[in-house]
Amino acid sequence: MSEASTFVGTHYVLGSWYKPGELGKRSGIFTSSGLAGTLFSGVLQAAVYQHLQGVGGRSGWRWLFIIDGVITLPIALYGFLIFPDLPSTTKAFYLSEEERALSQDRLDSDVVHHSLSWDLAKRVFSRWRWYGCSLLFAVSGETESFGSNNLMGQWLSAVGGYTVEQVDYYPSGVTAFGIASTLVCATWTDYTRARWPVLVYMCFCCTVAAICILVWSSPTGLKFFAYYLAGASYAGQATTFAWANQICADDYQERAVVLASMNMWNNAVNAWWPLLFYPATDAPRFKKGMIAMICTCAATLGVTWLVWYLERREQRSAKRKAMEHVDHMRDDSPSPVENDKPFKDE
Repeated sequence: MSEASTFVGTHYVLGSWYKPGELGKRSGIFTSSGLAGTLFSGVLQAAVYQHLQGVGGRSGWRWLFIIDGVITLPIALYGFLIFPDLPSTTKAFYLSEEERALSQDRLDSDVVHHSLSWDLAKRVFSRWRWYGCSLLFAVSGETESFGSNNLMGQWLSAVGGYTVEQVDYYPSGVTAFGIASTLVCATWTDYTRARWPVLVYMCFCCTVAAICILVWSSPTGLKFFAYYLAGASYAGQATTFAWANQICADDYQERAVVLASMNMWNNAVNAWWPLLFYPATDAPRFKKGMIAMICTCAATLGVTWLVWYLERREQRSAKRKAMEHVDHMRDDSPSPVENDKPFKDE
């Protein structure tokens, strides 16, 4: 529960400090740091099992929980001291007054400020943003099932012939490729200002991986390749939240609701999705799950196109209204000739 609010809150804070062209790589670094924790957890599990099993009369998995609990204490202290809050409320000791003012001014010009009221519900539910972004991550987030359900580890355990340490170590390659994909793709999206190609890349990799595993007669080396390739699914997470921050950049309150809802709906789907499509009893083939993965990728592409289309339509509408406003201002302003006319004597 605490992790869920921290994840969404951090993405919200990132969107409050950085412009759209800066968000991708920052979201990528944040997501990759979490993946790095997952990567090292596999190494940690293997080391604990190998060296602490039976120490102090405790089994290895008990020591793992103790170590995890101890690690959270300095992290909590770090967050309390370093986390910058929002530009308008920050008291970060490492920022000067000039830097605080700059951080607020550089984004405030693009934001319409609203007081907290029931009008927020009207703004959220009368626009497409909440529906589109929530649906996008609810669907695309399930492409991460390869890693989040440790399908590779279950496969290695089910086929046999691998030690406990190998079962812990080998799936780390999935996370490693996920980190590389996330950092490269996130940086690329800032450079091109296009988010949707990352989701296409992610869906392509996951579809290829699912097909390789579905064809069970494929060699073991190809299955290893497929599972590692599926690590590309993690690239979509940073990009999707950066995209939502970009879409809702003009309304702080709506942005907070949208980001929280994206995570909420993804967790709601995750509550039953693995039980239905990736039960441990389906290892090592996960035939039902691989078919579901291909369908998920197809659905993700469809929702990605929908969000891209709606964003483009909204941008065109805003641009048209801005031009109409400029034309209206020109029509209302007096001409130079009228300004030069002498006043008549009464």
